[in-house]
Amino acid sequence: MEQLPRRGLSRAEMMKRVAFFKDLKGFDGGLPDSQMPGSFRKLYNVIGFQPPKGSGGAVTSPVGDDAARLAAIKISEGFNLGYCRAKPGHGPMMHNHDTNETFIPMTGTWRCSWENEKGEVDYVDAGPFDVVSFPPGAIRRFENVTKGDPNEEAILMFVIGGDGPRAEFTDEAMAELEKAGVWPRK
Repeated sequence: MEQLPRRGLSRAEMMKRVAFFKDLKGFDGGLPDSQMPGSFRKLYNVIGFQPPKGSGGAVTSPVGDDAARLAAIKISEGFNLGYCRAKPGHGPMMHNHDTNETFIPMTGTWRCSWENEKGEVDYVDAGPFDVVSFPPGAIRRFENVTKGDPNEEAILMFVIGGDGPRAEFTDEAMAELEKAGVWPRK
């Protein structure tokens, strides 16, 4: 005997929950490191959440506030799903989240780095369909390390827990951004 509630959906209701990759709009700004050489990337917010309360400065939505407002599928059901597209050598600087963040490379090779218990950076390289899942509080970053054509972008899928999670760049990353003259925004 079924115990979970059922709900029929009209095609119109269901189509509000469909996003075709070819139609996604990507964003390449809105994060403190967006203009930093080596950090250029485009983020696609597919299943979305809204910008977190109390954002500003180093604290922001994990996808940037603009992308957070413009999800392709506008629902709040406890997680976000999106994609990152970047050329080799590019990815965000070290940062932290207050929820889980899981990476699944779709194409290419992606280096997922974290700060270990000694404060040193460790990493694992992941290929298509591998999964790397960071818990809340882990200092982390990802970078496209695909060999070959330096102009060929690879795609990484990410899933982030929560309806309005917060991300924060490390103090070291923020100092590097200030030294490079790309932060604070002018």
